[in-house]
Amino acid sequence: MTDQIITRREAPRALLPVDRIFENFFREPFFMPVFSGQNGSLFDEGALAVDISEDDENVIVRASLPGVNKDDVDIEVHDGAVTINARKSEQHEERRERYYRRERREGSLSRRVTLPVAVVEDQASAELTDGELTLKLPKSPQDRPRKVSIS
Repeated sequence: MTDQIITRREAPRALLPVDRIFENFFREPFFMPVFSGQNGSLFDEGALAVDISEDDENVIVRASLPGVNKDDVDIEVHDGAVTINARKSEQHEERRERYYRRERREGSLSRRVTLPVAVVEDQASAELTDGELTLKLPKSPQDRPRKVSIS
């Protein structure tokens, strides 16, 4: 009796283009608004993109929040990190001849980032203009640049 070894072979990935289509289907930008959140939400939770920069005096955090009111934004600075939470709700109502439609969407964004240097937390200021949040955090005195004179 001869020992037989049965080997299972997988089809090469190149032969399965359907797999690639399904892997990338929901990542396509066209589908992102539909599948970005639950229940038709406007935002995907935790997806707030921020820019962090610094000058000699401040750490500056910028975030794009189009269509968000300043009353719907919460900012916390604590232990060397900043947390931004934003909520947005949108309602659309359309009335036509024997036709009525009302759409509601709501969602939230949040982000917590560690700051690159120590800041004076109680002197932070924020401004929301034309959908762009700008947060200025004064650097702690020990983290500000100092001039050293040569003797």
